[in-house]
Amino acid sequence: MKITAAEFVVSNSEISKCPAPDKPEYAFIGRSNVGKSSLINMLTNNKKLAKISGKPGKTQLINHFLINQYWYLVDLPGYGFAKIAKTQREKWERFVVDYILTRENLLNLFVLVDSRLPPQKIDLSFMEMLGENRIPFSIVFTKLDKLSSTKAQKALQAYKNEMLKVWESMPPIFSSSSVSGHGKEKILNYIEEINRTF
Repeated sequence: MKITAAEFVVSNSEISKCPAPDKPEYAFIGRSNVGKSSLINMLTNNKKLAKISGKPGKTQLINHFLINQYWYLVDLPGYGFAKIAKTQREKWERFVVDYILTRENLLNLFVLVDSRLPPQKIDLSFMEMLGENRIPFSIVFTKLDKLSSTKAQKALQAYKNEMLKVWESMPPIFSSSSVSGHGKEKILNYIEEINRTF
């Protein structure tokens, strides 16, 4: 699949104000500063679609983008160590979880993981919550350009080993680099496959 059109639709913190759930929807989430905005911009060929910031926690709303007039790409706030007030952080973490658990047309949640780090407890427990609630998700390892192929393979294996202590099988896994464009085709083809079943 090629993305030929990507337009911003709405930002909000209330599920009721999201667009009507009449199109396939794919959301992207991860710890603060995992490279989510860069990945979204790489996938859509638009360097300015998602705002990139050096400061963790820049995305604080649910952002909907209409892709090829057919499906929604959703940029969700990151979880983790954003430098904002605790009460504010808890508030938006709550509405993000509400969105994930109740959005009926959400066909897949892409959970972004920094390939340079060992398995992080916050990512693992977030994915366990998704599994317990039967939310379809896949993992995208980001920033692969910063690792040698040997280190990348080791990182991936470490993650699998850790998850298989709890999970019977692994969800779909993608590796990506917003610098080289690695992973773009596989992620978009995966979305296209799911779209056919909508």
